[in-house]
Amino acid sequence: MDEIFKALADRNRRKMLDRLYEEPGLTLSELIEDIDMARQSASRHVSILEQAGLVVTHWSGREKLHYLNPVPVVEMSERWLDKFSENKALTLLALKTALEDREK
Repeated sequence: MDEIFKALADRNRRKMLDRLYEEPGLTLSELIEDIDMARQSASRHVSILEQAGLVVTHWSGREKLHYLNPVPVVEMSERWLDKFSENKALTLLALKTALEDREK
């Protein structure tokens, strides 16, 4: 889980993930097309994303294609975010019910 948070902490890595979400199977050059970054830095960022399990690669001939792996994000969401969202939803539902009861 720590590797995922570390990987998501960088704005450029989040941009890369957004790009792969929109268009899977990009080469490194295509992936950083809109990001002002040297190829060597991009390789390092992709490596961090791969270590976190957020990006998987596939070789097609001489091209290395990158794909988003959403599973770690879903796992993180279930463990950390959903439980807090559920409390908010329950609180809002209770508030709604209380306000509706007052109107009656």
